[in-house]
Amino acid sequence: MKDILTAPFVEDMKRATANMYRQGWDERNGGNISFMLEEEQVAEYLDLNNVIREIPTGFDATDLIGKIFIVTGTGKYFKNVEVAPETNLGIIRIAKDGTTAELLWGYADGGKFTSELPAHLMSHMARLKVDPQNRVVMHSHPTYTLAMNHIHELDEQKLTHTLWEMCTECIVVFPEGIGVLPWMVCGNNEIGIATAEKMKDFRLVIWGLHGIYGVGKDMDEAFGLIETVEKAAQLYMLATASGKRINTITDENLWAIVERFSLQEQCRKDFLNL
Repeated sequence: MKDILTAPFVEDMKRATANMYRQGWDERNGGNISFMLEEEQVAEYLDLNNVIREIPTGFDATDLIGKIFIVTGTGKYFKNVEVAPETNLGIIRIAKDGTTAELLWGYADGGKFTSELPAHLMSHMARLKVDPQNRVVMHSHPTYTLAMNHIHELDEQKLTHTLWEMCTECIVVFPEGIGVLPWMVCGNNEIGIATAEKMKDFRLVIWGLHGIYGVGKDMDEAFGLIETVEKAAQLYMLATASGKRINTITDENLWAIVERFSLQEQCRKDFLNL
């Protein structure tokens, strides 16, 4: 059996959490990540018959029975994952009842998965129906994205359009736009249900005045989506602080980019004023 601490998926979590903490996106114990793993790859490092303990999830994830995830822990700081992954991360499998997580590794101090796990599982279920390659769900609190929430309408069309205008690559990176939810209490199933509903159409969902959810086939893709939104939000905040904007990427320019990269089917043309 290989050493679990050398597993590529553990290394991915260590790098992602460290990067997100250094970016200032995940202060204290803010933010969480879940990564759906292949049983075959986990079996190289763990005895899948050895269940350490069972933890109720508070959610019926019947569609994910038998699926294995590596998940950040509740109350854990991203900055500590690099030095103590076995305490700050856990590998869980959704049990046959659909409402229990079987702990296969991690949470060594007796802890458990993030309180946002139901929202993650709901998002995984929604995205797998759209794209089976989407295996990562990532939640963080990017600084400029949050600042922008305070001065910009929390409207999907308007917010997406503004971000597309900020940087030429934006409409290429997230041509389908960004889903937006109003402020909601976090850590409950209601916000998870609302997020999963948005995930049917978007890979990015903003939680108003709280943070953002991004999904992808791997850590780089999910991180890159959020990173691009954050860069555009930063540009918006810097440009707005100057008191005026005299240049912008026009809607005609944006559609020219869409045509150049053959994104007509993915792009929300109704978010443009053409």
